[in-house]
Amino acid sequence: MHPTQPLLPEPARRVAAWCVVALLVTGVTAVGIWLCVTFKTAVTPVLLAILGTALLGPLHRRLIKMRLNRSLAAMLTCVAVVAVVGGAAYIVASALVETGDQILASLRQAARDLAKHLGAAGTSLEDMAQNARELLGKFGGTAATGLITGLSVVGEVIAMAVLALLLIFFFLRDSDKAADTLKSLAPGSTGDTVEAMGRRAFEAVEGFMRGTTFIALIDAILITVGLLVLRVPGAVGLGALVFVGAYIPYLGAFISGAVAVLVALADRGFVIALWAFGVVLAVQMIEGHVLQPMIQSRTVQMHPAVVMLAITAGASVAGILGMLLAVPLTAAVFGVIGEMRRHYEQA
Repeated sequence: MHPTQPLLPEPARRVAAWCVVALLVTGVTAVGIWLCVTFKTAVTPVLLAILGTALLGPLHRRLIKMRLNRSLAAMLTCVAVVAVVGGAAYIVASALVETGDQILASLRQAARDLAKHLGAAGTSLEDMAQNARELLGKFGGTAATGLITGLSVVGEVIAMAVLALLLIFFFLRDSDKAADTLKSLAPGSTGDTVEAMGRRAFEAVEGFMRGTTFIALIDAILITVGLLVLRVPGAVGLGALVFVGAYIPYLGAFISGAVAVLVALADRGFVIALWAFGVVLAVQMIEGHVLQPMIQSRTVQMHPAVVMLAITAGASVAGILGMLLAVPLTAAVFGVIGEMRRHYEQA
């Protein structure tokens, strides 16, 4: 009897096998995203709590080293974050409220000036300034447009924030049990591998949150000081915008920097606008060439193209909230992939 010849050659079978794997991974990912969107009211506080836990973990561990009870340490950490976040939110909101009208007026004036010099192209810029809400609804998605709709959404946001704070407390208090829980859920003898992947993912998120917060603070301070020296109106509000925008890598810095330059152009003229552009560019160069390598050198490094794709995907799924969550979640995925690669290389 002649041996049965395979229907497809070996290279074609390998390609088919990888296609099946890719389809399975895509299907599982699509179902996971659909479930997250469907149950976003419950999923969003959990994701925010994970990010908050990653950011506050070092403080909680330091309190435990001071021989405080885990529950007491978690409570003090939550109280500290409420005080810090509440104070920072008050400062940012006050700065934006006090200077918001001035910034918007400057942006409108900048659009008019550009319209005079650029003709039809400038007219389109003016139209963009006049229809900011429509553009925000288009690119911000349901999160931004829903925020404008009324008190019901405000109440939902407050409820999710309270739930996220409570979850942060429990995540911090019971963080020592997370490894045992992962091992118990893992099938067979894969407990150690699953635990290692979980730790690596959380370390990536933790490093990203701490590094981004520190870099955002430095960027905001430097740009605010530069705008104050140039006597650009609304410098504090623009600095607050830079701090918030820094949590959306690349895109946030570009938008906040462009707003600062346009405000300087409208109120202080072309020369000061060039100086403001130089300040923003210098800060971004310091961030990219000094701060990022020094502060986030131990976290997952992602190519800018990957970051932009993640931000775009997050915006299409969950609007502004998706843009904020996309990069840390992608960092966690990269951490898991890196740990899997290391594990199978050693096997």
